[in-house]
Amino acid sequence: MRILVIGGVAAGTKAAAKIKREDRSAEVIILNKGQDISYAGCGLPYYVGGAIGSREELIVNTPQKYAGLTGAQVITGCEVTHVDPAARTVSGLRDGQNFTEHYDKLIVATGAAPVVPDMPGKNLPGVFPMRTPDDAVGLRDYVATNNCRRAVVAGAGFIGLEIAENLLSQGLDVTVVDFADQIMPNAFDPEMADFARRKLKDAGIRVITGQRIQSVTGVDKATGIVTDGGAIAADVVVLAIGVRPATDFLKDTGIELFKGTVVVDKEMRTNLPDIYAAGDCAMVYNRLTGKPQWSAMGSTANITARALAKTITGTDTPYGGCLGTGVVKLLPQLNAGRTGLTEAQAKAEGFDPITVVCACDDKAHYYPGASSFLTKLIADRNTRKLLGIQVLGAGAVDKMVDIAVVGLSAGLTIDAFNDLDLAYAPPFSTAIHPFVQACYVLENKLAGVLESFTPAEYLAGAAKDYKVIDVMPTSSIPGAHWVELGKVNGPLEGIDKDEKLLLVCNRGKRGYFLQSKLKFYGYTNTKVLEGGVTFNQVKVPRPAGAALPPTEVKRLKGLGCLWDKRTPDCFNVRVITRNGKLTGAEHAAVAEAAEKFGSGEVTMTTRLTLEIQGVPYENVEPLIEFLSAAGLDVGGTGSKVRPVVSCKGTTCQYGLIDTFALSEKLHELFYKGYHDVSLPHKFKIAVGGCPNNCVKPDLNDLGIIGQRLPEPDLNKCKACKVCQVEKACPIHAVSMKDGKAVIDTSECNHCGRCLEKCPFGAYTESTYGYKIYLGGRWGKKVAAGRPMSKIFTSEEEVIALVEKAILFFRDEGQTGERFSDTIARLGFDYVEDKLLHGSIDKDTIMNKTVIGGASC
Repeated sequence: MRILVIGGVAAGTKAAAKIKREDRSAEVIILNKGQDISYAGCGLPYYVGGAIGSREELIVNTPQKYAGLTGAQVITGCEVTHVDPAARTVSGLRDGQNFTEHYDKLIVATGAAPVVPDMPGKNLPGVFPMRTPDDAVGLRDYVATNNCRRAVVAGAGFIGLEIAENLLSQGLDVTVVDFADQIMPNAFDPEMADFARRKLKDAGIRVITGQRIQSVTGVDKATGIVTDGGAIAADVVVLAIGVRPATDFLKDTGIELFKGTVVVDKEMRTNLPDIYAAGDCAMVYNRLTGKPQWSAMGSTANITARALAKTITGTDTPYGGCLGTGVVKLLPQLNAGRTGLTEAQAKAEGFDPITVVCACDDKAHYYPGASSFLTKLIADRNTRKLLGIQVLGAGAVDKMVDIAVVGLSAGLTIDAFNDLDLAYAPPFSTAIHPFVQACYVLENKLAGVLESFTPAEYLAGAAKDYKVIDVMPTSSIPGAHWVELGKVNGPLEGIDKDEKLLLVCNRGKRGYFLQSKLKFYGYTNTKVLEGGVTFNQVKVPRPAGAALPPTEVKRLKGLGCLWDKRTPDCFNVRVITRNGKLTGAEHAAVAEAAEKFGSGEVTMTTRLTLEIQGVPYENVEPLIEFLSAAGLDVGGTGSKVRPVVSCKGTTCQYGLIDTFALSEKLHELFYKGYHDVSLPHKFKIAVGGCPNNCVKPDLNDLGIIGQRLPEPDLNKCKACKVCQVEKACPIHAVSMKDGKAVIDTSECNHCGRCLEKCPFGAYTESTYGYKIYLGGRWGKKVAAGRPMSKIFTSEEEVIALVEKAILFFRDEGQTGERFSDTIARLGFDYVEDKLLHGSIDKDTIMNKTVIGGASC
């Protein structure tokens, strides 16, 4: 039996290997278009991010190794362009030559190709799809070679978001754009996707939905994209819009296709004899609905290929259907998993779905590293059968999903999980498994024991007429009525028993406990907010004329929104710039925002940020969302690294270093990169291009000043009567001594203006460098920073020293003291020695709990 396999990545190599194991006499030949077979396509984003070090690690098997292990023959560089079912042949090009091969049985496993819209700029250097190892290698090399700082990823599916996370980990400023109105469309319901979007935004990834990419901009290379919402600047563009079945060559063969996919039965047979298909090119079916479903997943490819191989070799093995199971790493502390039907899909299929969103521990709460699962469970109201699950969390969301897969495949009700003997130990799970906890909550909801609003219902305004009851351990929700749960032993004072009450706590459990008590005392109109403030953005409408609570004013200050004390509820919102620089489009967005949400006025702060003036409280959040959509952030307050400022040394006649470039790097690495890192107090950084000190680097916690150190060759000095070097020195540090123009090193500030002034070349050679000042400050107290004894000669040295100083301050500083106070307390010599010669344990320091003391 001669079996040809077209395609040699996942399904093709799996089918061929299994056929040879089942029937060693079979002649199995893989015809593969590319040179690589059996590569880890799902691992490509992690190569881009550096977690996978080399291209070789992405290749599961080389053709030679695979042939030796399995006995199947592999022919690479072989593109099949036609199939003739009547003649039982395939034909195409092999190394530029026509070829024809005959078969007894044929397996189509050509997979899928990336979707690349036909648009201007798609072929520019710096534009990458993400489907093969060469794509990943090309992207990583391009980012490094071109020192890319900004990336746009078109596509907010799993691959697009994985690429975004890995580019972010490399220090790039990342924007994700998708035409759908949410991220991960069709995989997660909108409220779950929105929670993930908010977390991505908090991590620094800009997410734009509802906009289609129209073109890539640039002439010699990509410089950004244009969407139907405007232009977005970028140094590199990744197209992760999706994939399409690679089946164009089958169109005139008589093989049945549906939207490009090969139609197969449960045994993976096509409509033509002895032709099979598996993997991303084949249409399978949904196990729950029985309807066709395309499942372009590596897992489906391998499972269907194995079943196909057994069928071909004599053991009919029907494929049981897919469930749309998927899991994705979105951030270092955020994973997402799902299987089954979404709520919207369940409704479309005629089910009457009931859902619950619950937050629970992913392992024993006291065990180091414990976090939460945010789980949406979906069941049929009438039969109580499980229909789907969606899980978000820092931990092993896949185990929650896998339990659901078993339940869905077996047709179990949610009650069937109640007494399963699932694994438990503190490092791994909770005594009652998190999945079972979710089932319990949904069972309580079905029984009416729990009466609640889902996050989707809350977002739609279902609770607008409800009085918010804060059930947190301490009063935490501005404007809400706080109730101390442990002291509720009767009716709530001043609250009628028929009043509509929304019970809100951290996760939902304390709200449920209070609801149980209140029902006993005769309250008839209570609802628990599922997921509590962990999942939901809870806002209590402020009564007309009521003052904002101090806690809310403090919260807004932390976001960069400073209360205008002349008004009851207006704020000046601080917009972060890149060292005072914005694009024309960004300036226009700020101006539009000022007109739309504020007083129309914009001011500039001393730290080169902009402040939109006179923003009413109710406009603050919409303003922040508007600015975010334009790629702009608010902030610049709190006990953390503040926005980095610089002078215009890059363009100034006296500038000795590229201040714009260095300050942007520091801004990205330490203002953005350390944005969630608390310090004992604020930490300000300034970069000056020369010793003129226009931006006052020495009055910052850490200041950097460009230097040019003269290296005179006094043998060339002719002791001119009017020395041009002496004349050029603005601070008179050069004087004639013993017939030579000598620099007083104690006076010289390394401005470099003496250089190239000697007509005989005595003052020509020099070294460019950086002087670093530590411990400056200005404000209520003023302290001049003190220069370190070393002149640094590379940006890399400077960046490393800056990070070391920040970590040192986090480690050895005390709450409420500025860096200058820390240096005064410990001694400058000690601090300098630690920064120049000491070791810093970054992981240990970053894991410390530090309370900040900045009041602004």
